[in-house]
Amino acid sequence: MSTGIPPEPVTRADPGGTALAMAAPQPLYERIEKQLRRRIATAADGDPFPSEPRLAAEFGVSRMTVRAALARLERDGLLERVPGRGSFVRRAAAARPVGTLMSFHDQALAAGRTPRSRVLRAGVRPASPQEAAALCPGGPAQDATVVGISRVRLFDDLPIAVEHAAFPASLDALLGADLETGSLHNALRRLGLHPTLGSSVLSARTAGDDAPELGVDAATPMLVETRSIADQHGAPLEYTVSSYVAHRYALQVDFSVARGEDA
Repeated sequence: MSTGIPPEPVTRADPGGTALAMAAPQPLYERIEKQLRRRIATAADGDPFPSEPRLAAEFGVSRMTVRAALARLERDGLLERVPGRGSFVRRAAAARPVGTLMSFHDQALAAGRTPRSRVLRAGVRPASPQEAAALCPGGPAQDATVVGISRVRLFDDLPIAVEHAAFPASLDALLGADLETGSLHNALRRLGLHPTLGSSVLSARTAGDDAPELGVDAATPMLVETRSIADQHGAPLEYTVSSYVAHRYALQVDFSVARGEDA
């Protein structure tokens, strides 16, 4: 997401040799941001981070330029600014094993974060062809409907994903659940339906039209998980497409190595 601050030429030499070159092919704050990201990658959670004045002196630039770089790091959840104390490194949430059926709500809690959601749309609506095929075991009807719930999912206040979830139309009671701070899987359990089995397909795209909701550029890479879940009886329960900001979320894949003929 652009900060609106134009590139600024470096006019002061840095005796430590870390000042950036005058002719920059990209905005100066972005170049500083990349260097700071590398530092954060080797730091521990909770480590204090240099102040604006210190970084401005180190890079030989104005505090405004440094502030723009730090703002992007804070936006991505890599730094936390504590009033009166300074900035501290925040580690990204641990990767979720793909083979584990865990709700976003439970993932956030396991990572020590507060799960939140911003509701975009919720209601009974016509099913897409993919939703109808996944949720209508007897064959998709031409006029099939689903309970559709679209949300931006957040860890604390950091947008992580845009999620489009669909459920059988008979589960319209879900629309009365807490869609902002609650767990839909817990709501399903209260209805006597337990998410039990699932399958996922992973793909990739750019943020596109979802960029404003996530606070990223339209070209930002996204990790897309298309997931189908069945209940304890094997009946279709949920069809969800979740698009995660790639640098804010990770999926862990465990696998065995296939033995070829020459092995």
